[in-house]
Amino acid sequence: MKEQSHKAKKIIFLEKTLKFMAVLLIKKYKPKIIGITGSVGKTSSKEAIYAVLFKHFRVRKTEKNYNNEIGLPLSIIGAESGGKSAWKWIGVFLKWLGFLILPLKYPEILILEMGADRPGDIRYLTSFIRPEIAVITEISLSHLEYFKTVEKIAEEKWTLVEKLEPKGFAAVNLDNQKIKKLKEQNKRDDINFLTFGFLENADIQATDISYNYSNSESNGGREIKGLSFKLNYKGTSIPVRLNNILAEHNIYAALSAVAIGLVFKLNLVEIAESLSNFSMPAGRMNLISGIKNTFIIDDTYNASPIATLSALEVLKNIEAPRKIAVLGDMLELGEETQVEHRSVAKKFLEIKNGIFFAVGERMKFATEELKKHRIAPERIFEFADSVSAGRKLQEIIQEGDLILIKGSQGMRMEKIVEEIMAEPEMARELLCRQSEAWKKN
Repeated sequence: MKEQSHKAKKIIFLEKTLKFMAVLLIKKYKPKIIGITGSVGKTSSKEAIYAVLFKHFRVRKTEKNYNNEIGLPLSIIGAESGGKSAWKWIGVFLKWLGFLILPLKYPEILILEMGADRPGDIRYLTSFIRPEIAVITEISLSHLEYFKTVEKIAEEKWTLVEKLEPKGFAAVNLDNQKIKKLKEQNKRDDINFLTFGFLENADIQATDISYNYSNSESNGGREIKGLSFKLNYKGTSIPVRLNNILAEHNIYAALSAVAIGLVFKLNLVEIAESLSNFSMPAGRMNLISGIKNTFIIDDTYNASPIATLSALEVLKNIEAPRKIAVLGDMLELGEETQVEHRSVAKKFLEIKNGIFFAVGERMKFATEELKKHRIAPERIFEFADSVSAGRKLQEIIQEGDLILIKGSQGMRMEKIVEEIMAEPEMARELLCRQSEAWKKN
């Protein structure tokens, strides 16, 4: 207990020190700060916003999972964590000191993800990082063990809007009913709202969504090549092609980036051109070539119920001779664990003749649900871990298969992708959690 207490004191000291360092840099350089929060979609919005802005401004974005009390100040400093190395932390301090003392070029815009694992997280982060622009991506079931209700999650995320600088901008997803309600209840009259979504009343609306295909010898002669949609804003309508995006829900990220582009006075054509090259980070709905001429949708970075249902919707909609869903446990769902895993099974039933791989204890609720619906036993496989699932998957896949692989971080589902990807030597470049520390786990 004494050692844990000592550790806690060290972390508290580190947080306070980094907070102080970050505040001084913000005061000196006065960058425009874009804060992004939401239950899902923070990283995709960050990447889309960066794709729109980086050609026009000096921009820095949050890297890795630096979205908390330690990571955000490091993002502001532009340094990596020193971990357990005193020398590396000295390097962080020296880098900060250099920017503080010397007239160096600092980013004009900071794009910062703001995570909220527990009540009060956003309030703490905005106590020293006051964004001029807020993006609220989505509100759903995540970290429910700590918040207890979705309403509490919504209130926490909305704190980012409440803490905006005067005359700030808020880009919010109007399709989400919790966000819509909070916007209607907003009491600050000095905030400029830009809403986005698929519904008609959004300021920035996406319609006419379709998949792009190219001719290919496999996959029935058609190979998936991203998404297209029509962008509608103030009576203007232009086509947008997302060459590297598979999931319709990632269009929300593109729409949030359109909103931020407009805040910075960019025109719609410029914004659309920038989004054509927007791609997701490793492990987030990326298409990877698999062995035996198969296609892998790698969505292994993490999993929440809404993201898993969205991924299954993508699997359902893309053309392929046969489809396989390889799903690992969704963690941190508390009392909702059983019902949410069963909801995943019900969504899978929409995929005609699909094959279901369940990985982990919690995903057994999904297989129980599938068996209730009399799914043929040869279409259901159950595994205790990702390694055994990967080996079996390698045995059964056939040419042209489209394989979705997804699960919470702790399930290490990227190991399955590595098992069946056509170029395993590219794992470090294409897959998530490839650092030495993760590889040892």
